[in-house]
Amino acid sequence: MKCSQQCRYAVNKANKELLEKVQRRFTKTIQGMKGKSYQERLQKLSLWSLEERRNRQDLIEVFKICKGFSRIRPEELFQFDDRGKGTRGYSLKLVKVRCTRDSRRHFFSNRVIKRWNELGQEAVDATSIQRL
Repeated sequence: MKCSQQCRYAVNKANKELLEKVQRRFTKTIQGMKGKSYQERLQKLSLWSLEERRNRQDLIEVFKICKGFSRIRPEELFQFDDRGKGTRGYSLKLVKVRCTRDSRRHFFSNRVIKRWNELGQEAVDATSIQRL
């Protein structure tokens, strides 16, 4: 499930819940985990929920693109806020482009903008993925 997560983005709620259900069931099969809540099992096993993993992977991809660790040029996916207004002190603030189609809202380049812009200065200025 970990490997396919980057490729698969479940858009509707039913698909997200179905994928999360697989992890819920799997964590119950591990010795000593039966009877514990899902959150307790995740914490004890040092795992993240599907949504948390997806969010983290998205932010890592944006970081790699913006910092030049990827072959994708940032201008191909994102529009940077060059007005200086509301950038909270860093130059990699992204602008959300208005979408007229519902399917466009779920594109990688749109779904990550809010979370990326909420990151602090330290995370955006990080020099490696581990420091993000």
